[in-house]
Amino acid sequence: MKVAILCGGYGTRIRDVADNLPKPMIPIGGYPIIWHIMKYYASFGHDEFILCLGYKSNVIKDYFLNYESRTTDFSITLGKKDSIEILNNHTEQNWKIIFAETGLDSMTGTRIKKIQKYINPGESFMLTYGDGLSNINIDKLVSYHNSHGKSLTLSGVKPAGRFGEIMSNSKGAITEFKEKPEATVARINGGFFVANYNLFDFIDETRDDVIFEQEPMNNLVKHGELMQFDHDGFWQPMDTMREYKMLNKMYDENKAAWKVW
Repeated sequence: MKVAILCGGYGTRIRDVADNLPKPMIPIGGYPIIWHIMKYYASFGHDEFILCLGYKSNVIKDYFLNYESRTTDFSITLGKKDSIEILNNHTEQNWKIIFAETGLDSMTGTRIKKIQKYINPGESFMLTYGDGLSNINIDKLVSYHNSHGKSLTLSGVKPAGRFGEIMSNSKGAITEFKEKPEATVARINGGFFVANYNLFDFIDETRDDVIFEQEPMNNLVKHGELMQFDHDGFWQPMDTMREYKMLNKMYDENKAAWKVW
């Protein structure tokens, strides 16, 4: 199953960490956070990725274009064309990555709509943000999504309240969605979505300012097409210097809950 990752935003809240990098490229333990996200999905067998690019997309492209030389031993014979020889293997060598330019100033919904051409009609796909880590069970998430047949499943998590609040009934159907409420008393949108192809029908293709977490998601709620998968384990975004330091500390101390590879 393909995994689309939203990694084109400006990341203004974390500019004090690295102003020269897009947020998905800010490192944890020497590797960009987007690499950690991709490694996590790949550990469940999902190694086809669509990166929804925007701000400083060249940094992300350059990293992966030069991935072999960055992460492996290699030899080169100077003056001889195509003489690079990789001397050791790595587990990412079969990843397939589509680098999709989705607009510098596009909002999340627009970015998703712009990658429709890379998803086959009738095909389900996964979707997440390029700045959040979790130890969510991807197999169980996909199984739950397949069991209910609705357009979209999001992962409901319970961190401190500053994100979109969701309310659901006993069957898991979402009954209300609020983006960044004043106070959070319920689960919040943790990303790690699974979507059916008809999700694209809920996103206006004529606009560049469609915020996925607002109009499209609320329309999904109105049509009974948004479901929630409860996750009570680890989930953490990297939005601030404090969170950046915390995630790096967890990785350095071998306490990274998402590191299952």
